[in-house]
Amino acid sequence: MKKSKKYILWFREISSKDISLVGGKNASLGEMFSKLTKKGINVPDGFSLTSKAYWYFLKENKIDRKLKGIFKKFNLKSLKSLQEAGRVARNLILKADFPEDLKKAIIKNYKKLSRKYGENFTDVAVRSSATAEDMKTASFAGQMETFLNIRGEEDLLKAIKKCMASLFTNRAIAYREEKGFSHLKIALSVGIQKMVRSDLASSGVMFTLDTETGFQNVVLINSIYGIGEMIVKGKITPDEFFVFKPTLKKGFKSIIVKNLGRKTKKYIYNKKGGLKEITVPSGKQLKFSLTDNEILTLARWGQLIEEHYKIPQDIEWAKDGKRGELFIVQSRPETVFTPQKAKFYEEYEIKTKKTPILRGTAIGDKIGIGKVHLISDVSKIGQFKKGEVLVTKMTDPDWVPIMRLASAIVTDEGGKTAHAAIVSRELGIPCIVGTERATKILKNSQQVTVDCTQGLNGRIYLGKVPFKIKKYNLKKIPKLKTKVMINIGAPEIAFKASFLPNDGVGLAREEFIIAEKIRVHPLALYYYRELKIPNPKSQIPNKIQIPKSKIQKIIKQIDEITIEHKDKREYFVKELAEGIAQIAAAFWPKPVIVRFSDFKTNEYAQLVGGELFEPKGEKNPMLGWRGASRYYDERFKPAFLMECEAIKRVRDVFGLKNVKVMIPFCRTLEEGKKVLDLMKKAGLERGKEGLEVYVMCEVPSNIVLAEEFLEIFDGYSIGSNDLTQLVLGIDRDAATLQKIGDERDSAVKEMIKKVIRVCKEKKKYCGICGQGPSDLPEFSEFLVQEGIESISINPDTVIKTILILAKKKK
Repeated sequence: MKKSKKYILWFREISSKDISLVGGKNASLGEMFSKLTKKGINVPDGFSLTSKAYWYFLKENKIDRKLKGIFKKFNLKSLKSLQEAGRVARNLILKADFPEDLKKAIIKNYKKLSRKYGENFTDVAVRSSATAEDMKTASFAGQMETFLNIRGEEDLLKAIKKCMASLFTNRAIAYREEKGFSHLKIALSVGIQKMVRSDLASSGVMFTLDTETGFQNVVLINSIYGIGEMIVKGKITPDEFFVFKPTLKKGFKSIIVKNLGRKTKKYIYNKKGGLKEITVPSGKQLKFSLTDNEILTLARWGQLIEEHYKIPQDIEWAKDGKRGELFIVQSRPETVFTPQKAKFYEEYEIKTKKTPILRGTAIGDKIGIGKVHLISDVSKIGQFKKGEVLVTKMTDPDWVPIMRLASAIVTDEGGKTAHAAIVSRELGIPCIVGTERATKILKNSQQVTVDCTQGLNGRIYLGKVPFKIKKYNLKKIPKLKTKVMINIGAPEIAFKASFLPNDGVGLAREEFIIAEKIRVHPLALYYYRELKIPNPKSQIPNKIQIPKSKIQKIIKQIDEITIEHKDKREYFVKELAEGIAQIAAAFWPKPVIVRFSDFKTNEYAQLVGGELFEPKGEKNPMLGWRGASRYYDERFKPAFLMECEAIKRVRDVFGLKNVKVMIPFCRTLEEGKKVLDLMKKAGLERGKEGLEVYVMCEVPSNIVLAEEFLEIFDGYSIGSNDLTQLVLGIDRDAATLQKIGDERDSAVKEMIKKVIRVCKEKKKYCGICGQGPSDLPEFSEFLVQEGIESISINPDTVIKTILILAKKKK
């Protein structure tokens, strides 16, 4: 019998060409089962009811005629009409009977599947698969129903009918109207797939790109305990992992980010069928739900699936707790980012000194303004009006009809793969999830501004905050002879910034990672155990002067910040390495110059535990114990060696050899040699495996002895802020002195001219990474005229600077 006439097809009989027969989900399952299991990817077996079975079921029960009448009178603009049409259509299907021959065929194949897995009535997932779903521009994610842990013939037949009826949920009807699909031409295939016992282990989703920016060199994996439906419901925050594809292919263990989620609840099997929710034990909540080897296996599978389909994928996976094996249970095209979007760069710019009333995880990179409308449950969605800001605890697929009307969405709960996040991405609506208390803080009719422009740091302001939108066609941005690089501190913006025209990163600052992610003084982590010992003979210089109650408070703060780490030293190395790796991965294989920490004593003192290790009363920290002078000092050396270990992990474990390093504020040749020697002992030897070591050119001695400095370093990066300060004798923190001069002063420019000339003569790298080129276009013009190799500027001025310089050149 030909495929087109069959009511039931097994996965091995299905390929991606059969979407009209079995819908997107089942066609993908069949394609993977028949083509990718040979490559080592585990896919649970099963079979599908085809679209022929659906039309046969409708025709035998005369439902097809009745549906025509329902949708002839249907009015999408009326929520009441939508609810009535959906209710009547679903009831027609649920109350109908299976034709006898179709019923026998379903039971016969279910028994066959059960025998394969050695059971009388095996547990299955019953999945809806619409014949127009999972196209490149429409995901239908969450529109139809899936039923899990279905066991037995009677329950299976009920679940199949419920799947068919779910083609007419209110949200599915609204979604089809929005996407322009006919309600009467789309059929529903039902997939019956062997369940994976993830209730005894873990499960989640995987994207073969970054879901916020479309950056395609990473695999993003979200993982929770138990069955994966909990992620979509947004009740918890999953563990999050980023794996860098290019170096994974070369055999590196390139898990560049590991963030622990809030996995407080999970779904497990209910003995009566279906699922039930339970609490995860507190000790388990603090552990990752996947091992490193499992993360890498999933990432490799994700790459193989993406390569097979030749388009980024949105994949569901599960781990079987009985067998200890990973399985792929679904894959569909990722629908938010398309190749067309990569041609344009859109910039939302907001400037305000206001303090946000709330923060959370930002989804997308837009800004939305509107009046707050708190909706406590789905029964009240009829009250919602277009242009309002939807504020709720969490959403599920039933909320879609009003989500598309919102100017922005804010939820208490959920992570980057919660339902609210997935839908708002596809709709292009700014959304902030995981605020924890939005429904308690925000009030109905308050006007708010929802800002998603600061990486993952979503901010909600009271009132209307003005903003600008700039859109650039990247194909029309001219290419300059001078390299244009980018200054980056926050790893969260790196993936998006990588789409800007650039030649790499001229300055990756460690300070932001240490202050925002780590938050604890590195020595407080290194000497954590000694902090707990009364009156130790240790290297904690200020411990005796600080009250015990204050030290106890510091210990408590460290415990809270580093809760998932017993080894506090490892916490520092991990967080720093991951922050640097995000930046390096974003711009790979272009060079990324990472500057070792350049906090001043007053800045280090602000970190948790900083007052224990920093000298008191330094008169001018700007000219004090900073940069190179810290690194070889016995008091700070352990902290510098942890920085070296983080860089070594980025290069050797993650495989990001595009990372180069830079020494700041190196006053003398002797200091430079001491630091290089210390780095070599730590496994970072200049020249080995392509490691280049630059030095900041910001002290006049760097220019006076430029030839000598360039003998021991691979090049200079001019720090114009400090150089201007020291050439003109202006304290850069003193506002009243700033009118005297800046980088455009003749004395500063003469110094820079000499540096550029000497670097050219020595054939060494010469760039600039100070604030000047970002703020002063005429200063950038001067640098280009002098033949500097690269200018590194802030992301928000890259395009503006290129256009100015290109115009000047003409």
